[in-house]
Amino acid sequence: MTPAGLQQRIEASFARQGLMRVIEARVTEVAPGRCVIEAPFRKTLTQQHGFLHAGVLTMLADNACGYAALTLLPPEQEVLTAELKVNFLRPARGVLAIARAEVLKPGRTLTVARAEVWMRMEDGAETLCAAMQATLVPSLTQ
Repeated sequence: MTPAGLQQRIEASFARQGLMRVIEARVTEVAPGRCVIEAPFRKTLTQQHGFLHAGVLTMLADNACGYAALTLLPPEQEVLTAELKVNFLRPARGVLAIARAEVLKPGRTLTVARAEVWMRMEDGAETLCAAMQATLVPSLTQ
């Protein structure tokens, strides 16, 4: 698939995810085995201490891993998360959450991917806040 076709496939799937619209997330990079998703910091997405909620970090990382895996699958297949583990490393504060994912091991039945979620500060500096490893499985399109 061409780079433009790959981008179009991922963006079409991403557009069907209502929750990603709620958090104003967007796909900013797609390449074979890689995906980057960003979402702005919003007070409506924080936990009780004012940090971006762990659930938001998790769903950004999960989606980035899933789309990184999807870039390596044929058009008739989709992908589902079978398992994931997240380590929360620092409080998520800043202006932009950035989930960067890459496939570690593609496979016919299982694909392993990892993502890091960084928070960008107003001055452009970035802080690593979470790391995820996920196992994904192919599924047929519906």
